[in-house]
Amino acid sequence: MANAKYDSQYQRMTEAPVAGLVLMLAVPTIISMLLTAIYNLVDTAFVGQIGTSASGAVGIVFGYMAILQAVGFMFGQGSGSVISILLGEQKNDDASRFASTGFFSALAVGALIGIGSLIGLDPLLTLLGSTPTILPFAHDYCFYIAIGAPFIIGSFVLNNILCYEGMAVFGMAGMVTGCVLNMIGDPILIFGFGLGTAGAGISTAVSQVVGFVILLIPFARGVTHSRINPTRFTRDISEIWRIITVGFPSLVRQALSSLATIYLNRAAGLYGDSAIAAMAITNRVTMFLFSFVIGIGQGYQPVCGFNYGAEKYDRVRSAFRVTVLASTVMLLIAGVIMFALSGNVIQMFRDDPAVIAIGTPALRYAIVALIFMPFSVNTNMTLQSTGHALSATFLAMLRSGVCFLPMLFVLSQIFGLTGIEIAQPAADVLTSIITAPFAIVFFRRLGKKQPDGTGDETPSPKA
Repeated sequence: MANAKYDSQYQRMTEAPVAGLVLMLAVPTIISMLLTAIYNLVDTAFVGQIGTSASGAVGIVFGYMAILQAVGFMFGQGSGSVISILLGEQKNDDASRFASTGFFSALAVGALIGIGSLIGLDPLLTLLGSTPTILPFAHDYCFYIAIGAPFIIGSFVLNNILCYEGMAVFGMAGMVTGCVLNMIGDPILIFGFGLGTAGAGISTAVSQVVGFVILLIPFARGVTHSRINPTRFTRDISEIWRIITVGFPSLVRQALSSLATIYLNRAAGLYGDSAIAAMAITNRVTMFLFSFVIGIGQGYQPVCGFNYGAEKYDRVRSAFRVTVLASTVMLLIAGVIMFALSGNVIQMFRDDPAVIAIGTPALRYAIVALIFMPFSVNTNMTLQSTGHALSATFLAMLRSGVCFLPMLFVLSQIFGLTGIEIAQPAADVLTSIITAPFAIVFFRRLGKKQPDGTGDETPSPKA
């Protein structure tokens, strides 16, 4: 029965029409991403009702969550990318070994991060860009999230493995449940029990634990092709290194996102808490729009990995084209609507004239530049999903690091607050330009054997 189930899944991933397959797999990931983004927006709106400094705390804690996400995505996408290729090569036992190793490694690292965060929480939040007036709110918010760090990181790993197996619908169940619980818990704990930002932190931690348990169920019931069991944890250090290497672009991307948030908060902090709050709201709204791109991309990744492992390279090319086109069209539609309503959107989260005045143009700049992102994001996903760690890592460094940080420094010096507002949009455009040659070279070489040893060989990496 298990073999028949796997054979059916393998046939679907390697033979079904590419466009329909990508879009079908993208539906649950888009729903998951949108729910997560909506939760972030709702959370920002509830916390914003406490005050401007509390609203600024959202931006600070967002940087901390980016750290947890960085670790979760490193182990999740590192193991998930390898798993999808192995399943394409019809090596299920090897896939289970990588799933178990990625999951338990992530839990251990998450526990260490959580303990370390609790020991030095205030210095950490200050490092993340908190001002003295924001710090009390950020401390109360982040304390409970730090307690839940292992479960938050573990959830990212489980969700990524499910997505890479082409079973994103199970991942959606866990993510959606967590988000809904969080949105219900926020007003009850923040206002009903009068806990303020601590209530937001408790709601986040509890909902993440519940979501974690739900994400474990498909593995416990044997629905997935890979299995998670402590006895399957690898004894080969090279396999752990392989997970880290393949997942390293995700770590770099998310870590730089956290670093970018730190420096953005610090730059905006020169203009007061209103500027920090405005940029925090802008980032949350931008991530809502960006979720369309990520959602469709996550539907594409298992198709890319399976067919790359099965050496069906024409299907990889077709899936890439479909993904970029679909995500661009969806982003255009959502972006036009959000651009027209940008002032009202900022006001919805914080009805403060200073916040609205800063956030409205910042949001409009960000929306215009986002149209460049589907191509660069999906190129990065392609390289990571096919084991091209070196190129994927470099591209992962661009948006929030190599391009953004110099832009933030230079433009803020020249244009002041306006420079801060346009730094990320300018970095998005530059990232897309730099990415183009990598995509061209990859697809020209696809299926042609390259010299081994560079981390960028075209043939499928073996377990």
